[in-house]
Parts: sequence; C-alpha cells; structure tokens
Amino acid sequence: MFKGLVRLQSQFGNVLSLSKVCPRNQHSRFAWKYSTAAAERKRFYQDVSISQGDGGLYEINLDRRKLKTPGGKLFTVPNEALAIAVATEWDAQGDTLKFYTMHLTTLCNTALDNPSQRNKQQMINAALKFLETDTVCYRVDEPHGLVELQNNEWDPVLRWIENRYNVIIGSSSSILGPVIPEATKDRFRQHLNSYNFWSLTGLEYVITQLKSVVLSMGLIDRHLSVEQAVLLSRLEEEYQIRCWGNVEWAHDYDMYELRARTAAGALFVHLSSESSTVKNKLMQD
Repeated sequence: MFKGLVRLQSQFGNVLSLSKVCPRNQHSRFAWKYSTAAAERKRFYQDVSISQGDGGLYEINLDRRKLKTPGGKLFTVPNEALAIAVATEWDAQGDTLKFYTMHLTTLCNTALDNPSQRNKQQMINAALKFLETDTVCYRVDEPHGLVELQNNEWDPVLRWIENRYNVIIGSSSSILGPVIPEATKDRFRQHLNSYNFWSLTGLEYVITQLKSVVLSMGLIDRHLSVEQAVLLSRLEEEYQIRCWGNVEWAHDYDMYELRARTAAGALFVHLSSESSTVKNKLMQD
C-alpha cells in the first residue's frame, strides 16, 4: 500500500486534492444507475493498491482481489494518474462504502461497460445537442435585476468561448432559444473529435451537471474554476434565493454535491487524457 501524499493539482484549486493514496439523457440515466446501485455496503477490504496489467493498463486491487465493473469486466484504466485517483476513492471510504460519492469510479465503470453502447460520434452529437438548450444562452425578459445579472455574468463567458473557438453562439429570451449556426456545430464537432472516448465520457458528465456546453468548455479549458462554473450554472436559483431566502442546509448540500460532481467530471477529463506516469518521487513511503 502506498503511504504518503499525492496531489494532482489544476486550476480546480483545492476542490479535489488526492491524499493518502493506496498499493438528463439515456447516458446520464445509465450513469445514475451505476452510481446508486447498491448505494452503500459494508467495507470488505483493508488495503488498496494499483498494478499494471496486460497492454500497459492499470488495475485496482482490493486486498488481493481485482476490482471489476458492474458489467463483470476487469476494471482497468489507461494511465497511472487515473488509477491513483480511483484508488484514493476506495481508500477514503470508511466502514461503509458509499458508492454514490465515488464519482471517478462511476465514470470509469461507464466508460468500460458503455451500457448505452454508443460510439464517439454518438457521444459528440449528444454533447452538441445540449448547445441548443445551453443555460447561458437562455435569457429572461424580467425581472430587471435578473436580466442585468445574466448580462453581467454570462455575456463575458459567451464572448470568451466565441473568441476562443471562433464561433457564433448568441443568446435569446425566446422560448425556442438561439439558433446555433451549423458552422458553430461543425467547429465544436471537430474539436470534440480530438477527445478520446474516456474524456468524452467525463465531458458529457460535466455538461449534464452544468446544463451548459459553454460553461463546461470554460471549465475544461481552465478559463473557469469549479466554483465559478457551478455558480454561473445556478445563476437564476441564486438570484431567487437572494430575493426570497432559502433552506440553508438544503441549499448548501445541493451546492456542495454539484461542486463535487462537476469537479470529479472535469478531473476525469484531464486524467483520462494524461499519457505520462506519476513519478515515484511523488509517492513517499
């Protein structure tokens, strides 16, 4: 078992620091099923370790047993960084395993089992479909305070992504939303095609959390932090809470849960794209 401290840092700040590492579509419904099936279980292992198997893939070992997916496949990940992150989730569990908190493991299971049996192009098309109903693109006509808040907070992100990818997206207060030019869809399709299957799995997860391709790309490109992306995705809710108040504990719980899921999804995108191994010097006995 590894003993020590491994931190995989990014612009996500301290939302996901990996420590004590051990030796609303069909897709999202499947992911939800995976994360809630047998939501809790008594811990049945002591030690967690990782090992490199056939083809250079990394495996997770619970004591001497190899971890498997809900579909019965051997649980393997493409690189050491992601293996360490998953091992951390299993090691961090207490006497009771709470599978619904293990977002990286769930995303790996989804990528490995691919329960909806989709290919890359189908995943890209599903992601682009969200662009037509993007949170940032839908605006209100009233009240004035919310209109002003949306313009002040969403317009800069919209301008950023249009400049970053040389596209036109726009916004609309019509119930039909903005008309997204085909050239914009083609540009994003070309960009998303550069992602591997695993990274697309994580990106789609982030998009479903934020209900926004714009905010998700801002997060993945490190233009936005997790906290900023989540707040921007909840702008109308936060405005209503400011006006009418809220049940504090419920609001805080929802906020922290959304941050955790969003951060895990973004981290998964970056880790599943990682080709280099984590240096041994980062793992101190």
